[in-house]
Amino acid sequence: MHRSAQAYEDGVWIDVDTSEHMLLVMRGDTVQAVFKNVAIGRYGTTWSKVTKDDKTPLGSFRIGWINEKSRYYRFYGLNYPNLDTAKRALEENRINEETWLSILRAKSMGKSPPQNTPLGGYIGIHGIGSGDREIHHKYNWTNGCIALTNEQIDQLGKWIKPGVLVNIR
Repeated sequence: MHRSAQAYEDGVWIDVDTSEHMLLVMRGDTVQAVFKNVAIGRYGTTWSKVTKDDKTPLGSFRIGWINEKSRYYRFYGLNYPNLDTAKRALEENRINEETWLSILRAKSMGKSPPQNTPLGGYIGIHGIGSGDREIHHKYNWTNGCIALTNEQIDQLGKWIKPGVLVNIR
């Protein structure tokens, strides 16, 4: 990833290390905050996510919207599927041209991509809501999102706004 792609306004971006289960808030190359014990999709990660596979998509996304009233406490929605993901899916015949064009159209209009494609949707960073903290600390339990505790989500909130880059690796 090029440095220029990481910078956004104040240079803040999010780096999610799925193998170490950590979320780092970065400003340029400097770590601003570290959140440990994050949970991911119950079946791990993938470059080729499809709906209902319970896997976390790898790649670079941006915060597209914020839902303050989520059942998972607070939800920072990602612009998944992005153009890279959709282009790969089109080449692999996992989506048709109509779906590709709907994602491309949303991107060109500055909107979040459709969330109901065969690639899945509603991927984001969220809390555990009224969920069990013990399960959160022991298992990957999401349908593909990145989950933190509600307290961590509160701390993360000061860094998050629409447009912030989120790199999931």
